[in-house]
Amino acid sequence: MSGLPIISADQRLAEQRGIKGVILGPSGIGKTSLLWSVNPETTLFFDLEAGDLAVEGWPGDTIRPRTWDECRDFAVFIGGPNPALRDDQSFSQAHFDAVTKKYGDPSTLAKYRTIFVDSITVAGRLCFQWCKGQPQAFSDKTGKPDLRGAYGLHGQEMIAWITHLQHTRGKNVWFVGILDEKTDDFNRRFFAPQIEGSKTGLELPGIVDQVITMAEIKPEEGPSYRAFVCQTLNPWGYPSKDRSGRLEMVEEPHLGRLMEKIHQPGKPAAERLVFGDPSSPATGKPATTQATSKE
Repeated sequence: MSGLPIISADQRLAEQRGIKGVILGPSGIGKTSLLWSVNPETTLFFDLEAGDLAVEGWPGDTIRPRTWDECRDFAVFIGGPNPALRDDQSFSQAHFDAVTKKYGDPSTLAKYRTIFVDSITVAGRLCFQWCKGQPQAFSDKTGKPDLRGAYGLHGQEMIAWITHLQHTRGKNVWFVGILDEKTDDFNRRFFAPQIEGSKTGLELPGIVDQVITMAEIKPEEGPSYRAFVCQTLNPWGYPSKDRSGRLEMVEEPHLGRLMEKIHQPGKPAAERLVFGDPSSPATGKPATTQATSKE
């Protein structure tokens, strides 16, 4: 009789960890060129943009999916099957078996440590184009196209695809996407990923470990410069998140060195989290206001 499959702390700490993150930025900021900052021998370029002019001469390997079906096939080939899914679902064991029959032994991917997906914006377009042709995108009563149904299916498909790649153990997976600057009804500025529909953009930050905005920083003095904005609390309002706890608010725009820093041993969360008011004295206790009474 086998025991409860508990993973000990030593086993968990010894596991090879992969970073899952998204890098957002405006068009032309140099997101694709980040490939030059990673090891080409251990990086697979998931090229959806057909925009490899920025990395012409980069000596790494590339795959170029042209349809949403190919995007899902590559995802299950890279990440393996999800045993919780039925055989008729994408990313299931049956899907994995069909793909390995088509592409061969997935061990050919063993040499790749990083998967660079450029871009999630184009993946969303391919997905939405596929969704508009599915039965859910047509009204049951009239048979006419129903965009609400198409967008609902699109959100489900994109989240399932991203989540499957996010669960790929032992590999770094970076999604690259365009960041749009918008204003709300009260003329307040905010930023959002450029992805069809709203569901993917809203849920994406909660799925991945790292959310990085690649932006142009304009200091009060001196020339502007490109940088990674890595922490949620930043003065520009850029979407950012650092689950590793190892990054500064602003880091140099070098993906290779960023991953090295994330993989470094870090302090336990209990030691690096600040629970008190940072404006209080260095006692580690929150600042308090004492009421005074007048006799």
